[in-house]
Amino acid sequence: MSLTIPTNLSKFNSFKPKLGNSQPSLKPKPSTIVCAASSEKISDASPLQAFSAALALSSILLSAPLPAAADISGLTPCKESKQFAKREKQQIKKLESSLKNYAPDSAPALAINATIEKTKRRFDNYGKQGLLCGSDGLPHLIVNGDQRHWGEFITPGILFLYIAGWIGWVGRSYLIAIRDDKKPTQKEIIIDVPLATSLVFRGFSWPIAAYRELLNGELVAKDV
Repeated sequence: MSLTIPTNLSKFNSFKPKLGNSQPSLKPKPSTIVCAASSEKISDASPLQAFSAALALSSILLSAPLPAAADISGLTPCKESKQFAKREKQQIKKLESSLKNYAPDSAPALAINATIEKTKRRFDNYGKQGLLCGSDGLPHLIVNGDQRHWGEFITPGILFLYIAGWIGWVGRSYLIAIRDDKKPTQKEIIIDVPLATSLVFRGFSWPIAAYRELLNGELVAKDV
């Protein structure tokens, strides 16, 4: 078995990198050029993407349906309802017919005139508030959460809860204040007016006080 060694191995020396002035040619110039090009593409694409997003959003907003005037089926604004105006005329006519039975300056006549003015004012307020009336001419409350009708149910409901909570909080504070008294039952029967009055004014901030007691663990009795 013979082993042949090539005699032209010296040719591979030509592949060795040459030192000297040609050394800067080893820097990755192509990669630098590619990175610069990619950064320019990204910077050019960012305004284009922002413009495309803005255009899509504007098209969605413009294509959304506008709210109709009659937002609830079967109901019309009270100020435009013929049945509502007819009901107002019937009530006023009924009051005016009973007014003929009394002297103009008598107490019943003055009371009836005041009632007529209140009736006109009530119907006028119903029309100005944007209430919706049905085919019977009566206003209907909308409780579906529509912001345009919050004043009909949600706002009065919140006020009711606040006033009811205020009354309950004042009563609770009064019972807590007199429970260490010698005769607490007696003060439940005969109210301590100065104490109750001070608690009434302090009760206006009952939501804050209730939240503070909830955090401190004082809102609910521990033995319950």
